[in-house]
Amino acid sequence: MAGVSVESGKGGRKQLDSEINMIPMIDLLMVTISFLLITAVWTHMARVESSAQVPGSPEPCLADCDKPDRKLHVAMDATKFTLTWKDNGKVVRSSEVPRQSRATVDNGHKTLRFPELSERVAAEWRELGQHRDATDKALDKVVVHTPNDAPYTEVVAMIDAVSAPQRPLGSQKVSALTVTFAAD
Repeated sequence: MAGVSVESGKGGRKQLDSEINMIPMIDLLMVTISFLLITAVWTHMARVESSAQVPGSPEPCLADCDKPDRKLHVAMDATKFTLTWKDNGKVVRSSEVPRQSRATVDNGHKTLRFPELSERVAAEWRELGQHRDATDKALDKVVVHTPNDAPYTEVVAMIDAVSAPQRPLGSQKVSALTVTFAAD
């Protein structure tokens, strides 16, 4: 058994030896080290990774490399949304939509919507979207720019609004735009 022997002073009639048990201290040390290692892993699991390469495709261009890559950028501001179409970084067209939300109640849950943004994104996509044919498997891209202090409900409502335009893909209808977040 692990222990430390402590001798008492030599002035008395009887010599007293006492022993301090070290096992509880070793157990406490092991539990503390385990706790620190586990919490170190948990701090990494709670992070959201982002990179400066977003939005971008990690695979190389296999076909249609000369075709311009058109994206719709939607930026949220305190009073408005700014919609900007860009072809390889060059601005094609820009417009603004007032930031007016509408709260609805669905199945007892309050839901926030941006109907004007949804209508404008659908109209913009019908006019400038590149992938509208039912046989085209590619989707047009929308890049969402939100401020860091934007409430979560408004970010979700914004994503719902830009995902609203539908297009045929084979025999089913899918969202016409694929959403990417910009890391600002």
